[in-house]
Amino acid sequence: MELHDVWFVLIAVLWTGYFFLEGFDFGIGVLTKLLARDRTEKRVLINTIGPVWDGNEVWLLTAGGATFAAFPEWYATLFSGFYLPLLIILGCLIVRGVAFEYRHKRSEERWQANWEHAIFWTSLIPAFLWGVAFANIARGVKIDQDMEYVGNVLDLLNVYSVLGGLVTLTLFTFHGAVFAALKTVGDIRDRARALATRLGVVTAVLALAFLIWTQASRGDVWSLAAMAVAVLALVGALGFNLAGREGWAFALSGITIAAAVAMLFLTLFPNVMPSSLDPAWSLTVTNASSTPYTLKIMTWCAAVATPLVLLYQGWTYWVFRKRIGTQHIVDAH
Repeated sequence: MELHDVWFVLIAVLWTGYFFLEGFDFGIGVLTKLLARDRTEKRVLINTIGPVWDGNEVWLLTAGGATFAAFPEWYATLFSGFYLPLLIILGCLIVRGVAFEYRHKRSEERWQANWEHAIFWTSLIPAFLWGVAFANIARGVKIDQDMEYVGNVLDLLNVYSVLGGLVTLTLFTFHGAVFAALKTVGDIRDRARALATRLGVVTAVLALAFLIWTQASRGDVWSLAAMAVAVLALVGALGFNLAGREGWAFALSGITIAAAVAMLFLTLFPNVMPSSLDPAWSLTVTNASSTPYTLKIMTWCAAVATPLVLLYQGWTYWVFRKRIGTQHIVDAH
């Protein structure tokens, strides 16, 4: 296997890690309006991700940086062609981080309510737009012979990409509901499980339609296997959620995300961005990659740094592993 193939796999792993971890982050943000009944319950939900949300975003920075270094042509075409949706996502992530930090700085009702509105919308919008972006990458976009995107923003809004956005939105919200059930106690835990069941059914319908469409368009036997894993994992997550086994349900909802991302990357390879104008103009792991020397240096750096990142992030989750409930929220500001 060539180094550019290795880095294609590593970038797929980084995006998988990001969607697995940030997925339930986004889901919790959406659930602050769908699940929480009052301000105290909103605080419970936000506190479930309070110690980890910023660490989860490291995976996005690493995925973007790895793409820039390993596949500069892919990075340039992606970030120029998808400039507006990616700019909106970036703006949402900035506002979202500020909202988490500023919400509790003042006790006024209006102040906290405004930041809670911001948390909801800046979680919902990226959860939808990431699906739109990756659906377009899998479907193919207007790339010319100079490896440049020649379409416009409206070209990115089509039935397939909107369906992809709805899949990521519902899947992340389901993932967040299962995480909320795993991390809370009392009535909010029971309601999170009940909501996860309803969300899981909607997610299953949308995801099945999207994955079948993807497989029929450009899939092979490997992507079919990944699709089967995603579907079975989602069904298993629903079953364990109904049985009150939140740990297994959360693990399987994460596997659903991982298998779905794997399927998209399997349908891409050896392309990284297919051209809808002419397949010969597609960006591939060969024509979009950096030099072998650059990839070699990156591989050594990744071999040293990646285990350290996994260790400290795993330790963070272990330290903050306890469940919380409304009884843990103090009345005073």
